Amino acid sequence: MGPKRLVDAVLFDTFGTVVDWRSGISRAVAEFAGDAVDTDEFALAWRSRYQPSMKPIRDGDRDFVDLDVLHRENLDTTAAEFGLPLAGDPSAADHLNRAWHRLPAWPDSVAGLTEVKRDFIVGPLSNGHTALLTNMAKHAGLPWDVIIGSDLTRTYKPDPNAYLRTAEILRLPPERVMLCAAHNLDLDAARDAGLRTAFIPRPTEYGPSQRHDLHATSAWDVIARDITDLASQLREHAS
Repeated sequence: MGPKRLVDAVLFDTFGTVVDWRSGISRAVAEFAGDAVDTDEFALAWRSRYQPSMKPIRDGDRDFVDLDVLHRENLDTTAAEFGLPLAGDPSAADHLNRAWHRLPAWPDSVAGLTEVKRDFIVGPLSNGHTALLTNMAKHAGLPWDVIIGSDLTRTYKPDPNAYLRTAEILRLPPERVMLCAAHNLDLDAARDAGLRTAFIPRPTEYGPSQRHDLHATSAWDVIARDITDLASQLREHAS
């Protein structure tokens, strides 16, 4: 009998962990607005509305809508805050909103995921919906085995059902699924739901002034430098 693997599936938070949303969104804002706004500040402000916009859905105060809807609502609010008009070119504004489908991978992501994929099921465990995550994978070359979007689980992290329903769709008990994330709070919620956990730092996710998630804040099952190092550690664990 060969060595026992720690888990059967290694799933990944996507925005910030696998793809660099800040540079991708900043570039898309620049294409839309030129130098009319500070594109990094606009990207950060747009992203800052991400979790608050999902809270009414997690709390049961709003029916589920997918991330394209929430991103567009948040874009409208952010554009108004920055004095950036959207109404003059609705198709360009729609294209800007879909920039979340076209984000670049971090430099280690594709090679690292390919290594993890040799021994484990790999896929996103993300608040993105299936079409968004599929488009992102095609754009960035992400080698997922499976894509389970929030439109299938019908909820958003850190609701426990986001983790548990994903494991259920894979027909795996929670303890046979690992979440890898660059966000300690995401891992807290995954561990509370019974999943294994792995942390990798993305210290420039929010830019040079980032002050949180610079390091692991708990004894996660694996703490790695990046996804390639995660693959190595998982392989060593099974050797």
